[in-house]
Parts: sequence; C-alpha cells; structure tokens
Amino acid sequence: MSEDKMKVEVEQVIEALRDVYDPEIPVNVYDLGLIYDLQVSDENNVSILMTLTAPGCGMGPYIAQNAEWRIAEVDGVNDVQVEMTFDPPWNPDMVTPEGKILLGID
Repeated sequence: MSEDKMKVEVEQVIEALRDVYDPEIPVNVYDLGLIYDLQVSDENNVSILMTLTAPGCGMGPYIAQNAEWRIAEVDGVNDVQVEMTFDPPWNPDMVTPEGKILLGID
C-alpha cells in the first residue's frame, strides 16, 4: 500500500453495509445479521461472507451486488469480493440489537 493511501477500517465497511437492504425487510443487511465474516486486507481488499434470510430468496444476487457496489464506494477500497453461504442457515437470533429495535422485536 502506498504511503498516501489510508488503511480502510472494518467500521467503514460496516457503515457502508448499513446502506444495503433486502427489499422485503426494512433493516439493513448488517443489522439483520446477514454478514457472517468481513475482512479488510493490508492492501484494502475487502471480502465478505454473507447469507440471506432464506436460501431460495430471488433477491440474493441483487443484494450481493448492492453490497459490492456500496463497499466499493468507500474511500481507499481496492477490491471487493462477496461470497454467499447458507451454512449455517440464518435465524432471527443473528439480528443485532439495533436491528431488533428496527424490527420491533426483543
């Protein structure tokens, strides 16, 4: 990484992911608990392992593409890789406290 290029922080990527939504649910993918792993390399390459609320969700490619595009907008990001998995299956216990407030659940 060149000296004039800042290191991308995980929190910057999380904030970007908070702008990505499943069109059927009014909570962003991060607070919905769909992000299983998030890595930022020393070269500012971002890799995401994520899931969907249901394996048959037809919006999966749309959601993954939006996540990739939004992360790519973060200053300093060099490359973005988004991988989908359904292991383990998503469940409501994965929703963050902020997401639970937005969904109106405890």
